[in-house]
Amino acid sequence: MSLALSEIVQNKIRNEGPISFRDFMEMALYYPELGYYSSINEKFGKGGDYFTAPLFSNIYGNIIARQLEEMWHLAGKKEFTVVEYGAGSGALCADILDHLQENRPLYKDLLYCIIEKSDSLREKQKKFFSGLPIFQKIQWLYSIDEISAFTGCVLANEVLDNFSVHKVVMKEKELMEVFVDHSNGFIEVLKPATANLKEYFTDLDVELPGDFCAEVNLEAIEWLKSISASLTKGFIITIDYGFPSSELYQSYRSLGTIVCYYKHAVNDLPYSNIGQQDITAHVNFSALDLWGTRSGLMNCGFTTQSQFLSGLGLTEYLRKLELKQKNDFDFRKKLMLLHTLMVSMGKKFKVLIQQKGFQKPMLSGLQFSQPLV
Repeated sequence: MSLALSEIVQNKIRNEGPISFRDFMEMALYYPELGYYSSINEKFGKGGDYFTAPLFSNIYGNIIARQLEEMWHLAGKKEFTVVEYGAGSGALCADILDHLQENRPLYKDLLYCIIEKSDSLREKQKKFFSGLPIFQKIQWLYSIDEISAFTGCVLANEVLDNFSVHKVVMKEKELMEVFVDHSNGFIEVLKPATANLKEYFTDLDVELPGDFCAEVNLEAIEWLKSISASLTKGFIITIDYGFPSSELYQSYRSLGTIVCYYKHAVNDLPYSNIGQQDITAHVNFSALDLWGTRSGLMNCGFTTQSQFLSGLGLTEYLRKLELKQKNDFDFRKKLMLLHTLMVSMGKKFKVLIQQKGFQKPMLSGLQFSQPLV
């Protein structure tokens, strides 16, 4: 009889001693066949644990496609590659390609790459696209290193919050890292933080108050480096929930930002339902900006998801649809869902666009950008 993932984690601790929260989170989410994203269990939509923006309406993907079209124009209307990290159900990719098909010159030289490290999700995506004309435009990769050099755009929609993070806490002016042990249940123990974790806050010019708990996403730094190494000319669009450092480390967030999703309910119990629930941490957009710059990427702008969509003409887009479908009940239902996207989710989610190879490009989605401090 196969072991449950919780038992596998316990055995690892028993054999090796306490493991870092980062290693625990990696196992919980990505352990082969048993991790949350590696298992065959449904994750998205009504039968899963949460909804993502593309599941609310195809309008979301269609509007993002508008930004990609503009980027293609700025890049010289040549061969253009879109690289989507963690495509989830595949809905966003489908909606983007559905819109871009209408631009024949772009679509002719377009390649859409999905980077998906979960084999189970990869198979579900292939099944989803099977038989659709857009299938021929899509390639699946395990790493961006498989693309030697390209011009285009990297898209990360609700991805970085699932990168495995180190968990730290400031104790008596010394930064400590949280490790996971097991004794009649999972418990947290503290060990002195390593130099790279301390340098993370030093480089951001952040001094955590006493007893303040926070997360450190070192994987995001390596992620930016790898993208910059492959991207000859183009953009990175990061859409996720999170804050700049100035907001992320306010006193009312002293318990950290780890949040779990299980059957559409939110909890702060990462050691429960191991492998069966999502574990997330808020994104530090100041960190993405800093280490992006160090990797050769320039900041184009930072805004909320709702402002991003507004800048790309969402209101005008909806007016045109309404004229065509004003008596359509399904369309009215879509408008209600879109209200959720714009108001409830749209203000919580942020958009950061970084670029390489351009001189201060003007992007419609950043018309209402705000300072990233």
